[in-house]
Amino acid sequence: MTSDTFTVEPDFTIQPEENVVSDVIKLSESRSEIVLFHRPNGSGWVDITAHDFIADAYALAKGLIANGIEPGDRVVVLSESRYEWTLADFAILTAGAVTVPIYPSSSEHQIEWILEDSGAKLVFAETAAHAKAVNDVLAASGKEGVRVVEFESEGIEEITSDGTDVEQSLVDERVANITHDSLASIVYTSGTTGRPKGVNLTHINWYHEARGLLSSKLVTSLGDPVGKHAVVFLPLAHVLQRAVTFALMIAGATQSHWGDTSTITKEFQRSKPALVLGVPRVFEKVRAGAYNQAADSSDVAKRIFLAAEKTAVEYSKALDTTKGPGLLLKAKATLFDKLVYSKVKAAMGGQVRVAISGGSAIGADLLHFFRGMGITIYEGYGLTETTAAASVNEPGQMRIGTVGRPVAGFKARVTEEGEIQFSGDGVSKSYWNNPEATEASMKDGWFSTGDLGEIDDDGFIRITGRKKDLIVTAGGKNVSPGPLEEALTQNELIANAIVVGDGRPFVGLLVTIDEAELKRWKAKNGIDENAPLSELKNNDKLIAAVQSAVDTANKTVSKAEGIRKFRILERDLREEEDEITPTMKIKRNVVVKRFADEIEALYQR
Repeated sequence: MTSDTFTVEPDFTIQPEENVVSDVIKLSESRSEIVLFHRPNGSGWVDITAHDFIADAYALAKGLIANGIEPGDRVVVLSESRYEWTLADFAILTAGAVTVPIYPSSSEHQIEWILEDSGAKLVFAETAAHAKAVNDVLAASGKEGVRVVEFESEGIEEITSDGTDVEQSLVDERVANITHDSLASIVYTSGTTGRPKGVNLTHINWYHEARGLLSSKLVTSLGDPVGKHAVVFLPLAHVLQRAVTFALMIAGATQSHWGDTSTITKEFQRSKPALVLGVPRVFEKVRAGAYNQAADSSDVAKRIFLAAEKTAVEYSKALDTTKGPGLLLKAKATLFDKLVYSKVKAAMGGQVRVAISGGSAIGADLLHFFRGMGITIYEGYGLTETTAAASVNEPGQMRIGTVGRPVAGFKARVTEEGEIQFSGDGVSKSYWNNPEATEASMKDGWFSTGDLGEIDDDGFIRITGRKKDLIVTAGGKNVSPGPLEEALTQNELIANAIVVGDGRPFVGLLVTIDEAELKRWKAKNGIDENAPLSELKNNDKLIAAVQSAVDTANKTVSKAEGIRKFRILERDLREEEDEITPTMKIKRNVVVKRFADEIEALYQR
């Protein structure tokens, strides 16, 4: 039994011949001089018009065809966000092939699995180091015939030159043969087993998502998108950034790429974006940067910032009441706008009209802080399987604490067990080479998210918990704790390992020590056999021993998924305390709740 289905009916229709590729090609024909991208050229930035972009994409698509890429073949892109990423992606789709993104931080184990599972025929790699990692994996596996094209060594130019003799009519034929059911991308996402699952995303999935976003007030509130700017700084391997990039290309907005989030304010101030897409960690850094700047200045400046932050939160909360902010609160907000808020807004370019947060949950107070100072962050929700946003808050339809209403064309419902499900043309129908996972999660056109929640009478969705153990950090990175925990407990000193980090800025660890092994360790290190673990947990030698195990485990995952900090618990987990099952399986919810103070200590500044 499930709840009633809530649907936001779309105000658009999609024709059989329409897709992301055809729409951008039409734009290049009707409004060829629209600037779609700013691209760095060493000394500055150059404009890439719609005409320029399609010309580049056609030329690269011809190069792919000349290298034997057929419709349906898989082509990997392993790179930070940059113009060449988007160009390669669009050229792959134009050639009728399938884009397979890999995060540049991925481990060799992950790269190996994705290359093997997808059966990739060609790889675009950003740097020499990335290319070497791919070539090493290919050599070790004995796989031959896979060309590796490096962005930073004129690889684009080389493969483009291969296609000079390919007729344009062949490219046109490839584009014309794209159907809604044609596979466009396989996006690998961490599952509870730890081995990434490839999500099949078709052309209708991407196009429906793009059209749904473009019809939302998030975009329509900007007016004509042409001339409006957005910065691509999330990884394009992340389905959310890629979906928004497609939508903005169709709309004719201008985008620039910036791969280093630690210096993103430089590009904000140069390009002055109207729309900012981020994950919670990005907005946390903006707030933290403003606070640290004030705190480093003087105690007075620190107190002013904290008072301004408190006022912003109060002001935002008052907006949700019938009376609204009072005169005194308005006066305080006006004062703090001059002293604090204006500086934060200037750091983001000074022209942000819409900010969107996705990837993981964002704190309510952070949302109130930004809204109270004049930049509203609209939280959304989605997964790779829903081609990014399945629900989102919008101007005029926002409730902090929820992830908004379904995106146009999506249907949402809650099962009897409290699990949220979605249906619609934006929802994937299958996993690549994984019928078991498909059967488990995708039934009768409905995708089971693994998240628990509720839907109110107005269609606003509230996430209340996670049905599965998959961790999503504040940066939006999916981390499966199982493989890390398994690797850690291979070390004889470690009895149990509990990986944490859901909604947090990084992955942390609680670890317990094996009692028998601890006795041997004490003797080996000349430590009193009666020394309690409550004292030893801060012992440098014991910390170093655990760190060694952590370092070994971290080699099996990407840097973003690795454990950054850990704490040693004073005792092992106990069945009698309901912390583990009779078969020694950890009851994660119980442990996380019982050792909440230890977890908080991991993330204290």
